[in-house]
Amino acid sequence: MTHSNESSTSISDTANEHRPELLAHYPVIHYQPIQWGEMDAFNHLNNVVYYRYAESARISYLHALGMFDGSMVTVLAQSSCQYVRPVTYPDTLLLGVRCKRLGNTSMAMEYSYYSTAQEIIVATAEAVVVRLDSDGKDKLPWTAAERQRLLALEAKFGHTPEL
Repeated sequence: MTHSNESSTSISDTANEHRPELLAHYPVIHYQPIQWGEMDAFNHLNNVVYYRYAESARISYLHALGMFDGSMVTVLAQSSCQYVRPVTYPDTLLLGVRCKRLGNTSMAMEYSYYSTAQEIIVATAEAVVVRLDSDGKDKLPWTAAERQRLLALEAKFGHTPEL
């Protein structure tokens, strides 16, 4: 288990005993406790918070691949979230994250938000990340080694991204 910050963690090992069956094919599971202050006026998790959680899960995924060491530049090109059920405090979300499609310079990622209190998927999301050169100006292709690490990690959990 690796710590991404004080209030959340993620796992990317091959042991599935901590994973709900609905997240079995996601190589990285990001654990995210809900905080009281993240509720909106209707006592539901605020919609903006889902995007922050996806960001943390995305960083956990890149960490699991050894691609978040400060030398890589990525930019979020697109992001969307579909809310299925309301989430309320107290709860802990498990965010399954995986690569949906691996392009030459981009990666489409997908997320499933699993509520431990409700024991069901409460939201899904997608994002597109583009890799840039160190100046952040031009697109930079994934290396063969990076592609191989990503595909191997995904395969451990029975998932194959579109290429």
